[in-house]
Amino acid sequence: MSLKLRDLIRQVRACKTAAEERAVIAKESAMIRTAIREEQEQYRHRNVAKLLFMHMLGYPTHFGQLECMKLVASPHFPEKRIGYLGMLLLLSEQADVLMLATNSLKNDLHSENKFVAGLALCAIGNLATADMSRDLAPEVDKHLGSAKPYLRKKACLAMARCLTKCPDMVEDFVDRVVSLLNDRSHGVLVTVVQLMTRVLVMDRECHLAEGGDDDGDRDYESPCRTAFLKLVPSLVKLLRNLLSMGYSPDHDVGGISDPFLQVQLLTLLRLLGAHNAKASEEMNDVLAQVATNTETSKNAGNAILYECVQTIMAVESDDGLRVLAVNILGRFLLNRDNNIRYVALNTLAKCIADRQPERDEHDEQHRGPDAASSDNSDNSAASALQRHRTTVVDCLKDPDISIRQRALELIYHLVNRENVETLTAELLNYLVLCPREHRADICTRVLQVVDKFSPSDLWRVDTLITLLTIAGRESAANVQSSTAVYISRSSEDLRAYSTHKLLKAIRDDDGSQRGLLNVGIWCIGEYGDLLLTPYTYHPPSNAPNSTGLPDVDGIDSDEAPVSVSFSALDPATVVDIVEGVTNRHTCPLEVKQRALTCFAKLRERFADVADADTLDKLHKLVRKSEGSQSLELQLRSCEYGALINAITGVSVKLTTAGGGEEEDIFGGGGLGGTTPVSDSVRSAAKEALARMPVVDIKLMQRKRDERSGDMSEDGMGVVFGGDDAGDSVPAASGGEPSLLDLDDIFGGGATLAPAPAAAPPAQNGNANAAKKSEPAAQSDVDLLSDIFSAPVASPAPIPGGFDVFATLPSQPAAPAPAVNMFAPQPAASALGSSIVDPFSSSPTPAMQPQPPPAVPSPAISSPAPTMSAPSPTPSVSSSASSSITVQGFTHQGLTVEFECSKTDAWNKQHSLLVAKFINKTDAPLYGLHLQVAVPKYVTMEMKPPTSTTVPVTAGSSTKLVTQR
Repeated sequence: MSLKLRDLIRQVRACKTAAEERAVIAKESAMIRTAIREEQEQYRHRNVAKLLFMHMLGYPTHFGQLECMKLVASPHFPEKRIGYLGMLLLLSEQADVLMLATNSLKNDLHSENKFVAGLALCAIGNLATADMSRDLAPEVDKHLGSAKPYLRKKACLAMARCLTKCPDMVEDFVDRVVSLLNDRSHGVLVTVVQLMTRVLVMDRECHLAEGGDDDGDRDYESPCRTAFLKLVPSLVKLLRNLLSMGYSPDHDVGGISDPFLQVQLLTLLRLLGAHNAKASEEMNDVLAQVATNTETSKNAGNAILYECVQTIMAVESDDGLRVLAVNILGRFLLNRDNNIRYVALNTLAKCIADRQPERDEHDEQHRGPDAASSDNSDNSAASALQRHRTTVVDCLKDPDISIRQRALELIYHLVNRENVETLTAELLNYLVLCPREHRADICTRVLQVVDKFSPSDLWRVDTLITLLTIAGRESAANVQSSTAVYISRSSEDLRAYSTHKLLKAIRDDDGSQRGLLNVGIWCIGEYGDLLLTPYTYHPPSNAPNSTGLPDVDGIDSDEAPVSVSFSALDPATVVDIVEGVTNRHTCPLEVKQRALTCFAKLRERFADVADADTLDKLHKLVRKSEGSQSLELQLRSCEYGALINAITGVSVKLTTAGGGEEEDIFGGGGLGGTTPVSDSVRSAAKEALARMPVVDIKLMQRKRDERSGDMSEDGMGVVFGGDDAGDSVPAASGGEPSLLDLDDIFGGGATLAPAPAAAPPAQNGNANAAKKSEPAAQSDVDLLSDIFSAPVASPAPIPGGFDVFATLPSQPAAPAPAVNMFAPQPAASALGSSIVDPFSSSPTPAMQPQPPPAVPSPAISSPAPTMSAPSPTPSVSSSASSSITVQGFTHQGLTVEFECSKTDAWNKQHSLLVAKFINKTDAPLYGLHLQVAVPKYVTMEMKPPTSTTVPVTAGSSTKLVTQR
């Protein structure tokens, strides 16, 4: 015999461990299963009650679902009540046995006992499926007209469930719902308003599911919505009666008459008044009455006011009513209860975000000299919110993190051109105290605010530098690159101010603000010569600022202006500061890369002003990374060292592949570097270390779209040389440099170079020749790769000269000569010839001399951003004019040679390497296995070798073993 429910509860409470509790539950579950199997009807209700207790504890009770169905069919009310309770808790809408209860529910709905019918209506309101709703809807409709309020209110809730499952039945019951609105019972009124609200929500969802737009279809009216709109006067009258109603002990809650019904009425009015000016006009007076007459000392009154504010913001109300709603939320912000403050902040942010499109449209319509006055008159709600700005800012100091986050979201929406300086200062102050995981998002938001509402260039740059000083470690790459873009696009005076301030910030930093170091070192490298002169900024004394520069450090116009002065620095001090950053053991690799570029550029900037020791130190710092474990640092160190040697006129020598004589990499022509470096080489080297040109924002966006694959087919044609490329990419004219993509500086680009390089002019010194040749579109070219990398085979250039910025022609043209940049005499190769060696002083054997080109001083560049460090020069293969053979490995008679080629002229990123195995021993080699390691950014596909046995390579007839 099983235990009674009371005894089971006592045993469970007496258990000291979870294992003891599981043992008690398992034993009792076994007893209940036995009773179910033996059909012990006298204990059925007791067993179901114990199963409900087990279900509350989290144990499985699915085996008792059928017992609930049997209890529901029982004629006795106590058993029926336990059965319905078990069905509501133990069964779900997806349970298959639920269909067995349809007939029992229909019978109970016809019962004369109102409590039995009420149990059936509750079950329908919680578990009814679509099929059950269609079958039982007529019986539920009968109870909507019942004379008993107890059944009418339960029938309304059951009908809401039925209409939710079967939306097509809504129109059949609209008239019945409308008639119930005159009921005298407050319980019935609450459920009827809930039913009408559910019908409106469901009607909108069905409209959206059919492809409608929630904002665009403002004139959409369904039959049920049209019928409900006629009841707006009745709803307004009902709400006004509740406000003027005296004390009623049956409905009074905290001194407020039936707050539940008031909240439901306000919710229904919000749905009816949205996008309907007539209905909104009818309810404006009662909304104002609710907002002014509701007591706020109790939570019931706060709940009504909160719902009233949401209704005012949603309907087509006038400005005075919106100001009243904003003031109510402002009072909520002063409440001590964090829940009310959170609700106020969240509601304010939501209201502002929802009306942002309307404000943007208004700004476009009222753009002009009287825009400010028009804004104050038409957007008085926004002006009222600005009066509570101090209260919102104080919420940033709240101990509750959720309050601070909501206040932060609201401050972003409060920023405009009048208060941008004040609110940005508050955001920067909060940035110091906020958790580190939130700093990255705040930095991005501050960047958006600064970019949209900045009053002047000086204030924008000053704010971003302060931002990097506080949260440079957490700032995203776009914040750093945007700061560099703003500095590069500013005036020379602002560049001097930015460089001085960044140098001071770097000197005072402990090395943890990575973003500050990136931007600061880049700026020092670009504009380091501005540090050698003193800088003083005098803010204007008059309020109307003719220069457009704001007062520094937030000084008001009525206070005495404060000048900002920076003393001049000597070159040695600047170099020591940057060197101190790189010598820290915590210095990240990306900062070292930028510092290397900075040293190379400072060597050119200080060439005429620094002493010999400082210049020699800069040269040593550049060459310090030639043995670095980082491939990028090693390659750039070799490049920059060669550039500095070229500027100073020192020829650099390299050992040939045979290990014998030396040759000049600058193409001087003499062995051992006896011939001095030509003027053209010096000019090209200085151009590579010159200042980066102004960045074109549109070009940066186009490059980002190109990398993300979002560009259209026409756009890809422009990038890679379409017919109309000149219309999309700005062409250099008058010797101006091309615009570079700053994303490449901060790791956003596809190139490996960490430093920018200025592109050489597209035109040459001969004006007549320039007029004859057609101008071609420029693109972003890394000049370092032009100087140090071997260009791959490409389609023939346009006749008349080789233009480094020319796009690939759509049709083949006559071959034109390509000039070696570092050779004293021009060298050329046709389209099918072998690769030009930029490090040799004369053409290779595979090349044939050609007449000099029509253009006197053309520049040559490699289309690929790669380059080669000073290393053994690869030999040109005689079997294939478009491939290069490099000897990779030699040991005990086995030689491995790599034949490198470009299989697709249009895809410069795809290369083909064929490994050739040469066996010069006396016996074959067995078990060939080749392993290759590549960097992570390189995708390699390696095929198996043609044979795992390498025969002795005796002569030309021997078949070589290769592997791709």
